Amino acid sequence: MKRVVLACAATLAFLLAACSSRPVAPDGVVRGSSWSHSNMSARAAVEQAWVAIPARATGGTSYVGPLVGAQGRAVARVPVVVFMHGASGISPAIKEWQQWLADAVGVGSIAVDSMQLQGRLTYTSPVDKDTYERIHELRRTEVVFALQALGVLEWADTSRLALGGIEEGAVAAARYDGPEFGARILFAWSCEDNFFVKEHGTRLPPGRPVLNIVSARDPLFSSANPWIGVPDPVGHCGPLLRNNPRSEVLLLGNAPQQVMNMPAARSAVQRFLVEALQP
Repeated sequence: MKRVVLACAATLAFLLAACSSRPVAPDGVVRGSSWSHSNMSARAAVEQAWVAIPARATGGTSYVGPLVGAQGRAVARVPVVVFMHGASGISPAIKEWQQWLADAVGVGSIAVDSMQLQGRLTYTSPVDKDTYERIHELRRTEVVFALQALGVLEWADTSRLALGGIEEGAVAAARYDGPEFGARILFAWSCEDNFFVKEHGTRLPPGRPVLNIVSARDPLFSSANPWIGVPDPVGHCGPLLRNNPRSEVLLLGNAPQQVMNMPAARSAVQRFLVEALQP
């Protein structure tokens, strides 16, 4: 009996040590309280959307800037990527990528500015899943805003559209289930159930081209995140895409989360869009 008691005590000590050594998730922060667009903020989000229009469409040099400044610049229609920015908004890296897309690939792009919503809900992860889901629904509505805007833009060929995004924007791109987009590009999202979603809710149309590019050590959506909320994270969308012969997953080692401007990522995106949209 004594041996049993000692064994139980040793086991308890081991379990307590193991629990105490597990990384503790940092305290997240939620700022703002608005998670639904008004008519005014929806209009501002579109007017201040960052666009890049290739030279072939302008008839001169490419235009890169807010949509409101791009009126009257079209002489031809080009394919367009609707791009959903991440939690930090339309970052310099996104603007650089859009410029490259226009100049090197001949594809236009539009990134609706979600931050035009006054008092918009923002966060420092991790926060509760209800908060994340409010943001994901907000971003889904912005895909619709972009489509509505493209319908009246003379430089946009709406028969050749792709939907892309990064991080929270990639969740919106993966969940949108409309038929308008011929291809998807998902940066820095793994299409998994984890801390960021109640369920991944991916709605990619079967058989359409999908390109998923992720850092192999993504700080949020790989095993590098100790509070990811799933026992064995895959860290990419591969398992979900395994039956789609037109899908591709690119894992980049030693890459930052904002992977889109790495040479390997640009090369993959260019090859993918040339095949999918034929600019």
